[in-house]
Amino acid sequence: MAPVRRLVLDVLKPHDPPLVEFTERVADLDAVEGATSSLVELDREVQNAKLTVEGSALDLPTLEDRVESLGGTVHSVDQVSCGDRVVEDRETPQD
Repeated sequence: MAPVRRLVLDVLKPHDPPLVEFTERVADLDAVEGATSSLVELDREVQNAKLTVEGSALDLPTLEDRVESLGGTVHSVDQVSCGDRVVEDRETPQD
């Protein structure tokens, strides 16, 4: 099976840990080569964030476990890239 190279996850997380620490802790996983979090929405109790993770062979259950250990929840998997390299989205006539 082709390795997963990039995952974009919709994550709901508490305010603590802060977004920087949350992202650092996700990036600390062995298979993760880089992680980026973007705040999408903020309310009194939670933050909704877009979490983008890249690596040579990512494991979704391991990422979900890390997010949950930090008090968060993965709401959806919004993008997956698999294979020998990551293929960037390109605008097509259908868009």
